Amino acid sequence: MTEHDDALSLDMVTAALRADSTDVAIYARVLAQSLGEALPADCVSVERDRSMSDRMRGRPGEISKIVARLGELQMTLAVRNGQPVAEVCRAVRGVVLSRQTVPIAEWAATLAGALVSYAQAAQALRKLVAGS
Repeated sequence: MTEHDDALSLDMVTAALRADSTDVAIYARVLAQSLGEALPADCVSVERDRSMSDRMRGRPGEISKIVARLGELQMTLAVRNGQPVAEVCRAVRGVVLSRQTVPIAEWAATLAGALVSYAQAAQALRKLVAGS
């Protein structure tokens, strides 16, 4: 490889990294909106970092952390230095008993399983109340 090829490869890698960090912000916004619409307000919280420019223009800022609480599970997805950090916690009455940093794929699978359990419990309660 020549020096020109090395520079081109480095440019391609840095461009891909910039695109990935932009994707993380987009995914965080979509996830926050989806969870916010699907779950009761007390089950989802979103933290944002607001720059001075955001404050002056009345913009909400960039999402820095999403927390979904479903039963004893508390799933946190944060963005730190442009990188996603996923945690699965066990919490009882608001006190976190254990905290585990996990890969994004495992976090998403845990969240999906918790959402299915939550939906099944809600459906069972509806049937019980409706008497069918």
